[in-house]
Amino acid sequence: MYQLTREEQRILEKIEATYYMRPILNKFDNLVNNRKTSWLYSFNKIYEILKESEKDVRKLLNKRKEKGEIKDISQALKSIAGNAFSNCFIYLFLKNKIEGNIKPYIYITSEKSKVKDFDKIATINIGNDTQKPDVDIIIYTEKKDKSIDKCIILSLKTSLRERAGQTYKWKLLMEIATTDNPIKNKYHIKYDVFQMPIICFATVNFYNEINNPQHRGMFKFFDKAFIAKEIKSDFIAPLSEIVDFVNDKLG
Repeated sequence: MYQLTREEQRILEKIEATYYMRPILNKFDNLVNNRKTSWLYSFNKIYEILKESEKDVRKLLNKRKEKGEIKDISQALKSIAGNAFSNCFIYLFLKNKIEGNIKPYIYITSEKSKVKDFDKIATINIGNDTQKPDVDIIIYTEKKDKSIDKCIILSLKTSLRERAGQTYKWKLLMEIATTDNPIKNKYHIKYDVFQMPIICFATVNFYNEINNPQHRGMFKFFDKAFIAKEIKSDFIAPLSEIVDFVNDKLG
């Protein structure tokens, strides 16, 4: 079994200490401990567990409201949904790494400042201005000097109504910036990188939007798109497949 680094252990402990994550993480732990699923296929249970955990999280929020710590439970739930998805993803990634499913030299973070030289591969210059991607998760390898080497930029969304469009537009801009074309010259686009990032998208699809033709079209612009459910189609993969994808692309 893999031994987490000090930084990875810090990340795991931070997620476990987040008040609304405990009932959610307990459900993952119970599934695995009772052999109803493995850590690998737990990725496909995120949607189901987030929905099942809503009552428990609401109880915690009621207590916080009684103490005057929050004012609006509905607003708090909306904020928690996105953060819980990100926390679940990182938690399961690290659990899979411990199990040996993910190569030991592949790292994960939601904190861009923790990744040395990340800005160098995530900044496109347009004249005197810059454009940067929508980043929720960075999965990466390091060079000998601990600076970033290969990386996957992952945008996580609870629904497609959110910022999915921002991510694929940056992906298009990145491709314009790295090919010889008149648009690049017209807008003075510059993007000098040693290693292009891989751009991926993952959703829990709370509102069942993936079959909307307009939304399906967006997925074609990503290097890979995933859904945190036990379904598979020709345009989106179950989230458990990210383990093989990460090992293949960053290995």
